[in-house]
Amino acid sequence: MPINSITKSLKAKFIEIIFNINYKKTMKKRGGYRIGAGRPKGQGKYQEPTKPLRVPLSLIGKITDFISNKGYCLPLYNCAVQAGFPSPADDYIAQDIDLNKYLIRHPTATFLVRVVGDSMIKAGINQDDVLIVDRSLEVRNGNIVIVAINGELTVKRFIRNSEGLFLMPENDQYQPIAIREFNENTIWGVVTNVIHKV
Repeated sequence: MPINSITKSLKAKFIEIIFNINYKKTMKKRGGYRIGAGRPKGQGKYQEPTKPLRVPLSLIGKITDFISNKGYCLPLYNCAVQAGFPSPADDYIAQDIDLNKYLIRHPTATFLVRVVGDSMIKAGINQDDVLIVDRSLEVRNGNIVIVAINGELTVKRFIRNSEGLFLMPENDQYQPIAIREFNENTIWGVVTNVIHKV
């Protein structure tokens, strides 16, 4: 091998070594990936590792609220509340409950409606209560349902007997309503939960 070729090869190798040394020194000064660099995982605002995520702009406010409220999970204490004589409380939390998951089985088929009137007070449904209604559930005898009658929504108990189909109020001051034409458009959904203030 000619001497000039050996010299050029050694010179190129020497330049590469010098470049690598200088690059590493520069990266140490200016940043870049280094072992132990950056904020330690589990610190910062959320006290745990985080990850970038693309979300629609229209949902940023809701997602921010969701995160700041820790997913809307509420503590469920591992003790029963005595309605009679009190007993010593077990003051520790058994689990956290997300009310959305606890109250809503089928989110895409569920809606909320506010109650007007007192026709269902014996069923524990009062004026201004909020009903959680599931449109995906099959209507069964005895269910409390939301029904469209003459273009207006009402809440009643669905009863099927030998005399026919009826919408029964839970207040003696109101009369049952007979359903002569029953179809999927008549009943808007089954009431699964009632939310009311005490």
